Amino acid sequence: MEFVSCKWVVLAFLLFSRAHSVLAVDGLNGDTKVRGVNLGGWLVLEGWIKPSLFDGIPNGDMLDGTQVQLKSVSLNKYVSAQDGGGQSVTVDRDAPSSWETFRLWRLSESDFHFRTLKGQFLSCDGVGASVTATSELPSARETFHIERNDNNRVHIKLSSGTYLQASSGNELTADYAGVPGWDDNAATFELIIVANTLHGDYQLANGYGPEKAKEVLDKHRSTYITQEDFQFLYQHGINTVRIPVGWWIAEDPNPPAPYVGGSLASLDDAFSWAQAYSIKCIIDLHAAPGSQNGMEHSSSRDGSTDWPTSSAYISQSLDVIDFLASRYGNHPALLGIELLNEPSASGVSLDILVSYYSEGYQIVRNHSSTAYVIMCQRIGNADPLELYHASIGLSNVVVDLHYYNLFDNFFANMSVSENIQFIHKSRQTQVESLNAANGPLVFIGEWVNEWNVTNASQMNYQEFGRAQLDVYNAASFGWAYWTLKNDRNHWDLEWNIKNNYLQLGDKSLPARGYGYLGAGCSLRKQIQSYFRLFALACGYFYLQQIL
Repeated sequence: MEFVSCKWVVLAFLLFSRAHSVLAVDGLNGDTKVRGVNLGGWLVLEGWIKPSLFDGIPNGDMLDGTQVQLKSVSLNKYVSAQDGGGQSVTVDRDAPSSWETFRLWRLSESDFHFRTLKGQFLSCDGVGASVTATSELPSARETFHIERNDNNRVHIKLSSGTYLQASSGNELTADYAGVPGWDDNAATFELIIVANTLHGDYQLANGYGPEKAKEVLDKHRSTYITQEDFQFLYQHGINTVRIPVGWWIAEDPNPPAPYVGGSLASLDDAFSWAQAYSIKCIIDLHAAPGSQNGMEHSSSRDGSTDWPTSSAYISQSLDVIDFLASRYGNHPALLGIELLNEPSASGVSLDILVSYYSEGYQIVRNHSSTAYVIMCQRIGNADPLELYHASIGLSNVVVDLHYYNLFDNFFANMSVSENIQFIHKSRQTQVESLNAANGPLVFIGEWVNEWNVTNASQMNYQEFGRAQLDVYNAASFGWAYWTLKNDRNHWDLEWNIKNNYLQLGDKSLPARGYGYLGAGCSLRKQIQSYFRLFALACGYFYLQQIL
């Protein structure tokens, strides 16, 4: 009877040991899960995080991707690309819509291409010709010089110096005689800026030009995130940083225009600082060539999502993953590589994404058998379970979910209690379901202690943050806050901690100097190791008894 009891004790210890090895994320120096933060706005720009970076750009409201409309002051009609592009251009619309809205491609502060809804460019063959919208690729014929006054009136002319005008036949023609004034003549148009929301790496670099952009970005990269930030994170129990990078990092120090080199050296610094403070790094391909979601943080030039339409872009992205995995695959600070951030459900099909993720997984495995391979769910109308059904990879695979009580009308009028209830019911149900799905680990790779509640108190924010942490702490891989620094206080983890709006719990640690590399194992990890050793010893003893 005692022998049977011993058998069950041994089995219990073996199961206990196995459970801890499964539930613990490997390599976290004593912690079982990721408690992380994103270094957003550093190596991939998002203008809303630090708007002042864009302040010095001349004609800064006419960056790449700015949406504009043109209204003839003589005809009181809007310029229109018929059928949204691919046909003629007229000046005959009383009210503007998508056909009358053009996206700018900036060549200089005064020279531009105009792109239509369907992607064609306005084009003119020369003096006396009419403007059409049939060109698929821009060249000199698609380049227009803009003269602008303080009242947002513009003249548009060709490189030859001839001005466009709205003809009496409602065409846009290159035949205005002479130099127009700013009165109500046929060559004068009102410029209406519909949207100027793209402020990413492309807009900054192309807006400033190569020399000034390098000056701005060198200063930003060297001061925005520093060694002291990693010490702060260590002291407050943050064990991981998720670092967004752009595809151009693989061609550093001389990436293609307009991008500016230097981000690779900054990433190297981050790995050194992370290793010194026993912090792990997740490299996140945030911006893929062609853009995977049309947003500024994927460095889209004009809001288009071109990544899934080109096998060359997908192949280039895999090359970037190979570059990152080969460079950092054996670095002691590497925890994982995220293959792509926030692919758009409306623009990227599941088949294309699964194929890309599968190839990316194999590429990472060519360089590391242990690095976690992280796959972000599609944003928009997509269920993260679709990635669990895809069977991508055999080991150390993670699915990344991004949780915001924002960006959707569903959250627009929620009260404090309704927001918290949504976290405890909807979010918690999904996390528990995915945890139990017998597939990849669950990572809440982006979340923030911000909402649409107006006049919320400090206590309200603490309660909202506590609810999120209660739920996201249960995710099998862990979580990462968006972001460490931000001009908007509640998006700034450092501000939240210092001002006690977000209470992370009892993970705070004493300060230690730069270069400290020892004592990485916490008491909990030591105890887990002792349990495993004890279980193995008991197992050995049991086997000796029955053999």
